[in-house]
This record gives sequence, C-alpha cells and structure tokens, in this order.
Amino acid sequence: MRILDLAELQALLHYPEIIGVMRAALLADCDTPMPMHLDVPPESGEVHIKSSYCRGGKYFALKIASSFPGNRERGLPTGSGMMLLCSAETGEPLAMLADEGHLTDVRTAAVSAMIARETGRRDRVIGILGTGIQARLTARMHAEVLPLERIVLWGRSRERAVECARDIADVAKIEIVDCPAEVARRARLIVTVTASRAPLLVVGDLAPGTHVMAVGSDGPGKQELDPEIMRRAEWILADSVRQCEQIGELQHARDQAPRAREFRDGLLGPGELTVADLTGLGAEDLFIAQHVYERSGV
Repeated sequence: MRILDLAELQALLHYPEIIGVMRAALLADCDTPMPMHLDVPPESGEVHIKSSYCRGGKYFALKIASSFPGNRERGLPTGSGMMLLCSAETGEPLAMLADEGHLTDVRTAAVSAMIARETGRRDRVIGILGTGIQARLTARMHAEVLPLERIVLWGRSRERAVECARDIADVAKIEIVDCPAEVARRARLIVTVTASRAPLLVVGDLAPGTHVMAVGSDGPGKQELDPEIMRRAEWILADSVRQCEQIGELQHARDQAPRAREFRDGLLGPGELTVADLTGLGAEDLFIAQHVYERSGV
C-alpha cells in the first residue's frame, strides 16, 4: 500500500482539473451510503466518515475528516483526516492519502465553483460567510470560473477575517463587512462556509437575482439559512436530497425536499432566488482520491 503525504498530494492538485472531476462525481452512478458522524464532546470535536463506490469502477474509498476547534489554541490546524483508496476487484487497500483533511476542503470548494460555472454565473463580486480554510479555497476556486474582481467577506472574528483577507488578497479586492446582511447587500452570489447552528441569512437580506451556495451545514443541527429562504427559492439544488434532508439546510425545511433536485437531474437556470444545498458526498471523495492516485504515477 502506498502512502501519499500532504505535500505530495498538493503537488498533484490542479484546480481547474479538480472542478471537472467534481462534475464527473456528481453525474456518476455511485453507491454512496449516508455519512457516519461521531461527536467528541470533551473537545467539541466532530468526525465525518464517508465512503463510495462507482458502479463499474476500479476503486472504492473510505474517508475520515475531523474538526477540532480547540486545536487553534494548540497551534494546530482545526481540520484533519485521511482517505483510503481500495481495489474494487480484490478489496485490497491501494493507497492511504494522508491529506490532513485537505482533499476534503479542496473538493468542497471545487463543487460550489463547478455549480457556479454550470449554472452560468458571471459574477464579478462574490460574498463569503466564514473565514477558515474553506473560505480561502472558495475564493480561489471561484476565481477559476468567474471574472472575479471583488470578495465581500464576513466572519464572527474581525481578527480572523483580516487574516483570511490577507491570505486571499492576491485573488481579488477584499471588503470585510460587519454582518451577513451586509454581504447580501453587496453580492448576488453568496457562499456560506461556517459551522453555524443558527440562521445567518434571512429572506429579507437577499436581493433579486441572488444565488446562495450553502456549504457549512453538513451535520445534524447545523444551519446557516432561515428555512423561509428554502421556501421562497425558485429552485433548490441538492448534492443529495436524501443526505441534505438529514444533515443539510433541508433538515430545517423538509417540506421543501420534494422540490429539490440533484445535479444529474439537469441544469437549472437563473432565478430571483436560488439555493444549492451542499453537504459533501462520499462520491466526491472517491473521485478526488482516484484522480490524485492515478496522477501520482501508479
């Protein structure tokens, strides 16, 4: 079994390629079980375990990704994890991708950028709620598909917002604002990448023509959008309707699940208010894992 460390994996990542790989993942015929979630209460930690097999494919994958917010005070990254890529013929482990959670972060940002591209967005301004690694990668991935000129950024901590702005200053002009509603006033494409458990945006915040990529809600109880946003949306795109009903924004608006559709159901056009509910799929982990494994020279 090969072991690929973070530095090796980062050298194999080319963002435009990964955006295309994520498109393939959302269109593929995969067996993707519901994620397993493990809470570690003493550290306010959470662990996500996901898996997938693409029917007719050569591999299946298992992924562990964790978030331990207390690591910030320890001088350690808050996120970590690894992926295991196995042969779908023999079941043998082929590679351990010791990515420290980075591949999860990359594929998550790539999916929202891919949806922005596929739905025909041409925004020059993007709003981002959140200041962690996902915010940074979201900025860089969207710059690959949009004529991006300005990023409107909000975070609960002004200090972390300033740090984030400094890290992505080479992507576009950054404006730090004081509240999520101000992000909504200045941007029509908004990506939410927080661990919030209460709504950050309400319908009244959002101007006509707004599309919201809701990315942070990926576990029971998490929430970034008021449920009325889902009810008012002209369309709701879910990476997996079943999964979003359990751990995404749809868990707070389950009456809207029959209206939601998945990427493979066909593209959706512009609207006065539209939402993508993205919880992160094991299929995405499988496709990015096999991509970097095959690029590594096997």
